[in-house]
Amino acid sequence: MSHQHGPNNEAFYICGISLLLICLFKVPALLRRRRDPLLSSVVLLLLDGGFVFFLSAPDSISAINRATGIVNFAAPVAYSALAVFGGANLLLLVNWRPSPPEQRRRASRICVITYSLVVVLIIVFFWLGDAPVEQVTLFDWYYADTPWIREMILTYLLAQGVATTTTFVLCWRWSKEVDGFLRAGLRILVPGYLLHVCYDVIKLVAIYGRWTGHQWDFLVDQVAPQTAAPSAALVVIGFTLPLAGPRMAQTLQALRQLRDLGPLWRELKTVPTPGAIRTSLPLWSSPSVRLTRRRTSIFDALLTLAPAYDSTVRDKAYRAALDRGDDTPTAEATADATMIVAARVKQQTGSSSSAAPETEPWRPRDLVLLSRALTSPFVSSRSVSPQHYGARVESRQHD
Repeated sequence: MSHQHGPNNEAFYICGISLLLICLFKVPALLRRRRDPLLSSVVLLLLDGGFVFFLSAPDSISAINRATGIVNFAAPVAYSALAVFGGANLLLLVNWRPSPPEQRRRASRICVITYSLVVVLIIVFFWLGDAPVEQVTLFDWYYADTPWIREMILTYLLAQGVATTTTFVLCWRWSKEVDGFLRAGLRILVPGYLLHVCYDVIKLVAIYGRWTGHQWDFLVDQVAPQTAAPSAALVVIGFTLPLAGPRMAQTLQALRQLRDLGPLWRELKTVPTPGAIRTSLPLWSSPSVRLTRRRTSIFDALLTLAPAYDSTVRDKAYRAALDRGDDTPTAEATADATMIVAARVKQQTGSSSSAAPETEPWRPRDLVLLSRALTSPFVSSRSVSPQHYGARVESRQHD
């Protein structure tokens, strides 16, 4: 084991808690999709990664040794967790990358069997060896030339190094074949795994120094740990981004549409609609749910106003908008907004118009364009009576 004392405990525990919290958020989805190998691999990676940080903290190492009464028992425990972490990375990539199902299952079995064997070897080597002096932060270097303990250290470092190097190469190759959130996630994983490879190489260099009589112990307890936290953070972000990215994009799009539909919703929210949903949504409702509710309310209000729609008002507003230089979509949206506001004025005052109402069902082409048109100074009629509305439109047309 090789980590610094003192304040660094907090860094290990913060990283561990962060990974376990992310894992906790994935558990409900896992319970619903228990046979999803990709989701199972994600949960395994996050869970084991969290435990790796907890088990690697100096205070945890000392506590495990005291609790078991076995000197340096924390070493095989932490090394086993690190080996499982390396295998979990490979397992996740195997199930993530598109390939025939049988090929994925075969590769997954090989990965599970191989790294299960690595864990067994770590335990056996520790049992065969002798490590009587407790080492909290310099275990790798101190016992680098001790029979069997040396083999245990090399087994976990090489197994982890092979896993991270393989994952690093595969992520880089795959990132050239895809785009979007998946490409971004893979490109973030590349430096994350590269840092992990550096972690293993630094320790191996320190061990080699021990074999050749050099005092390179600082590499183990000062240099190598500095790569652990950023590596874990990049790996978690890299795997989470492709999985959560599309949902994040959908949420942002819903928020933008909620904002864009604000003017139209405020114009129509007081229209009395039969069967309207009066209950408010819970605070934790997602933007997508709120957007659906808002769109439904808008369409209900537009349907309620249908008897008051006046095609003459819309036609005059459309021509006026074209005359002032609007393009066709903008002019259509302005005309529709003008007709809606006119109908809203009629509905509020209970008045009628001599103009012919709409004879065919009308639906807006684009709610967002319609909502934006309501912010135009051309569509401003709350102070105009329905009897004079058409005259106002005509006067705008001649301006």
